[in-house]
Amino acid sequence: MLWLVYNLLFPVVFLCMLPKFISRMLRRGGYKKHFEQRLGIYGRGTTVRLSQGRRIWIHAVSVGELFVAFRFIEEYRKQHPEALFVVSTNTSTGHALADQKLDSRDVLIYFPVDLPWVISRVLNQMNPLKLILVECEFWPNLIRQAHRRGVPVALINGRISDSSFKGYMALRPFTRRVLEMISTICVQGRQDAERILAMGARAETVKILGSAKYDLPPPAADADAKARAVLRQLSVPDNGLILLGGSTWPGEEEALCKIYKNLRTMHPDLFLVLVPRHAERRAEVVKMLESQNFSCVLRSADATPSLRPDVLVVDTTGELMSFYAASDVVFVGKSLCAHGGQNPIEPALFGKAVVVGPNMENFPAVMDDFRSANALRQVPDFQTLETAIAELLADPAARARLGEAARTVVESHRGVIAKMVHGEKE
Repeated sequence: MLWLVYNLLFPVVFLCMLPKFISRMLRRGGYKKHFEQRLGIYGRGTTVRLSQGRRIWIHAVSVGELFVAFRFIEEYRKQHPEALFVVSTNTSTGHALADQKLDSRDVLIYFPVDLPWVISRVLNQMNPLKLILVECEFWPNLIRQAHRRGVPVALINGRISDSSFKGYMALRPFTRRVLEMISTICVQGRQDAERILAMGARAETVKILGSAKYDLPPPAADADAKARAVLRQLSVPDNGLILLGGSTWPGEEEALCKIYKNLRTMHPDLFLVLVPRHAERRAEVVKMLESQNFSCVLRSADATPSLRPDVLVVDTTGELMSFYAASDVVFVGKSLCAHGGQNPIEPALFGKAVVVGPNMENFPAVMDDFRSANALRQVPDFQTLETAIAELLADPAARARLGEAARTVVESHRGVIAKMVHGEKE
């Protein structure tokens, strides 16, 4: 009965969300490409490749989860070099990144809509060896049909946010049935384990392994040099102070600009780099900067400006890490507004002084690690964000201590992916 209700309600919800999908297609240039894959319809080339040997299907929603997926694939292939994968993602940003980085042996698709006939079509074409879900992706029809076909289902790097937990508990009779079909559940922290057990997971399937996002690949040796070369073209000296807003969301760029305007009086050599979470927002960000009387240049622009701009907007894919390497103080976005935060581990890998806002619900276990080691600054609002950034810019020794503590946290928590590969095999 519960499955019938879900399958009756889901199409209604999907139709209600269709205007949102259409709006994204219009707003983001790459979103509509391959949209038919969401209905399990693939071009001939993809269909042929899916039929050439059984693959492990790994699903990662977007960019953050994809890095976990890539590292899992890399670690898995150390023991099984012959393994083939199909990787699915939900977002155009994630798809673009995966298209750049995925091994040529593997297949990239958009994640299909969780309707019974769509999932059945996809599983018929793919016939996967295993299904691996990254972080918090519980799609009932996918899990149920995979389980019925004898395909082992695993969750890696699992986490359960506050809002998700409330929703899952409200639907616990249904959630429990879905979770019982998952053979291995690797979670990030004790709270995640307690929550997923309360939701109905079988105790013998749950393993606390830590966050896989610590297992980032070592920084590229030329990461700093690449960003410095770009900054030099903009007449920003190598010894200038760089304030970077990484993976920012609406409202955060404006907040950083106001802080930047105030702090430039004390630090004439200060330069602001903004890296919006979605490059498609470039026009919106430029309009905001112009309203603040800031000159700016887009990283994607071909021409080099004759005069140094006030702000660089990095609207390209795959360059954030390089700019983290060249920065002095990093604000990690999606955390000042109520969205759950982006990954603080990436700038910490470079030993940078990291500041985040109050909303880091997406990284509870990681934040516990960083807070216990005093390895970042977390602020409650805009005013204290300005104070924290001002203090760090004024004190090189404090920046160095905070950055080194952050790097130590990352190094001491590595090795989670290897544990997940082992746990998934059990």
